[in-house]
Parts: sequence; structure tokens; C-alpha cells
Amino acid sequence: MFDKMKQLQQMKEQMDAAKARLDTISVKGECQGITVVANGNKKILEVQIPEGMDTEEIAELIVIATNKAIENAESVFESEMRGMAGGLMGGLGF
Repeated sequence: MFDKMKQLQQMKEQMDAAKARLDTISVKGECQGITVVANGNKKILEVQIPEGMDTEEIAELIVIATNKAIENAESVFESEMRGMAGGLMGGLGF
């Protein structure tokens, strides 16, 4: 029982470490000049807008670019978690 508790604690520590790594990974979503930057934890870090664009057009393109950035962040997140889970679940006897 103690071994399982120890393994669960190690899993939590590895999850925390993975989330910290994901904070350092940046991904971008771009659409017609607008760029949205997110981290691997799917948090938007930056929005870049070229000068001279119409406000309505900007709003529409920000939504598209943000969704692309989040999709890219999700891919990075899933990859990181899949790699970590593979090693952990084997150690827990699953």
C-alpha cells in the first residue's frame, strides 16, 4: 500500500513538472497577419495585430488565430501527457 502511495506522489510530482515544462513552450496560431501566441497549457500570451486593419476584420481574425493557437497548444499538451502517462501507468501495474 505504501508503495502505491509513493508512486502516486511521484506521479503528482511528474505532472507538476510537465505543467511547468508546458508553461515554457510557445505555439502560434496565425490568420491573415494576426498572430496569437499561447503556451503549452493553453494560455494566451500575446496577440500581434498589423496596423491599418478594420476593427471588425481584426475581431474575426483574432478568433480564428486564437483557435489555431489553442489547437496547437492542445497537441503539445497531449503529447507531453501521453509521454508521461506511458511511463507512470506501467509503474503502477496498469
